[in-house]
Amino acid sequence: MVFFDETFLKKLDYLSILSKHAFAGQVRGERRAKKRGSGLEFADYRQYAAGDDFRYLDWKAYMRLNRLILRLYEEEEDLPIYFFVDASRSMEFGDPSKLDYARRVAAALCYIALANLDRINLVSFASKALGELSPQRGKGKIFKVFDFLTGIVPGGETDAAASFRTYCTDTRRRGLAVVISDFLDPRGFAGGLDVLRHFRHDVFAVHVSSREESDPDLQGDLMLIDSENGASCEIAVSPSLLAAYREAFQRRREELERYCMRYEMGYVYAGTDFPFEELILNVFRQGRFLK
Repeated sequence: MVFFDETFLKKLDYLSILSKHAFAGQVRGERRAKKRGSGLEFADYRQYAAGDDFRYLDWKAYMRLNRLILRLYEEEEDLPIYFFVDASRSMEFGDPSKLDYARRVAAALCYIALANLDRINLVSFASKALGELSPQRGKGKIFKVFDFLTGIVPGGETDAAASFRTYCTDTRRRGLAVVISDFLDPRGFAGGLDVLRHFRHDVFAVHVSSREESDPDLQGDLMLIDSENGASCEIAVSPSLLAAYREAFQRRREELERYCMRYEMGYVYAGTDFPFEELILNVFRQGRFLK
């Protein structure tokens, strides 16, 4: 699978991922954390206090003011980022499929994170966590990301809460959790997001849908079959029924967005008919996820 061309790749080099929280990183990266430390970029001054590291005393200021002044720096650390890609059977739907679109979104965001020396973790899920790419760091690891995403095989029913509970632990570092999914979970979309909130991750939801499900072109007597659990339903499709369905789809989308806003989660709607480059370069930046 070809994710994007070299021209688009170069545009991604100018972007970085934002998080509203500062998390402890293992390796110093290209990100300035909110806590003060001994990084490379000067931040501020404060008066020396007993126990401070005297190596950061500003002796020139002492000679001028006859006071011990400490130079403060912003500490630069990597941001742990967890990408959860929905691999349930419903993600096969659409042309292009929702899963193919989700793969491209994940690949682009992973590349941006790797280029900024953030540490990424990539997980596919359905009724449980199906596969995991071990933590990666550095731009050269993007090919492992491509291989992992290409190898995702959709199947099973969505259970985000169970999937995230098996992956998240108290010992796993807190970070930014990006969920790329159609959020068609029979248990509701809140359960999985609540698990991530419980483990105090900064959560960002990428809501993927296809034109075929947001604005279906159907008519006549049909048998609808749930792609995940096989349940069937006979319906007679009329213009009024289609209008009611479109309204219900929009209400559910707005409900998910409001839920994310209520709990200070990020949210981006990603229809598969929307130009992919514009989604990454414009929509994600307007959503304050990229800069």
